[in-house]
Amino acid sequence: MSHIKGVIFDIGGVVMKSPFIAIAEYEKKLGLPPNYLNCSIAERGPMGAWQRFEIGALPLFEFYDAFSADLSDTENGNVWYKEYCRRKGIECPPLPVNLQVDGRELFGSMMRTSSVFDPHILRCIRRIRATKRHKIIALTNNFARNSTENPIPQSELEFLGWDQSGGATPRTLRSLFDDFCDSSELGARKPEHKFYQMALDRNGLRAEQVIFLDDIGANLRAAKELGMETIHVTIGGTLAAAKKLEAKLEMDLTSNPIEGEALAKL
Repeated sequence: MSHIKGVIFDIGGVVMKSPFIAIAEYEKKLGLPPNYLNCSIAERGPMGAWQRFEIGALPLFEFYDAFSADLSDTENGNVWYKEYCRRKGIECPPLPVNLQVDGRELFGSMMRTSSVFDPHILRCIRRIRATKRHKIIALTNNFARNSTENPIPQSELEFLGWDQSGGATPRTLRSLFDDFCDSSELGARKPEHKFYQMALDRNGLRAEQVIFLDDIGANLRAAKELGMETIHVTIGGTLAAAKKLEAKLEMDLTSNPIEGEALAKL
């Protein structure tokens, strides 16, 4: 595809291990049905704690309290989950009457889980960069860096597995990309069309010149609506996604998997 000038990568669930793994484990711990907490996060809408945190509108410790309250709200959570089951055509299991979610515990587990590079995608990025033929861009719903005005205590950074200066996005991650489009810095988030357009405009690209990789369907649909090529990255499916990208770019991105495993440890 000679018309492709850039590749845009999501971070969590694509470049890094998926935080959804930690959510699934936490749901099991509380005896919740699969995707119960995911539904509560997604359906809360733009005023949800998660969504506000991703655009930098909530500091960390306020986020913990708001996130706990949002996910402990069974009145709305049960309604949203029943609708989820209806859409999926599955029988709705028994739902919680009372629920106490520890937002800090869950978020910490998500951050520690998603601090590991995926070897297949990392290999793709390094090989694409070596050709110098495509811009490599990150487009991520992310969380504010550790600021000097309101620093996060060292003990909390260690709990989250965050870098002292870069917070959730250490220099080793940012350095992989020509541009790093961070929702908490730009004040917009996926799947808002304006967030994708910011990434295109900042890099002098048109939507039809880009391939976009993400693990969330709504994010991929928004990219398609703008005219981007898309690749869905499923949990455990990063090698398959890398092969699809390899075919679209017509370059070797997947040979020698041992190399990718070694790179992921850097």
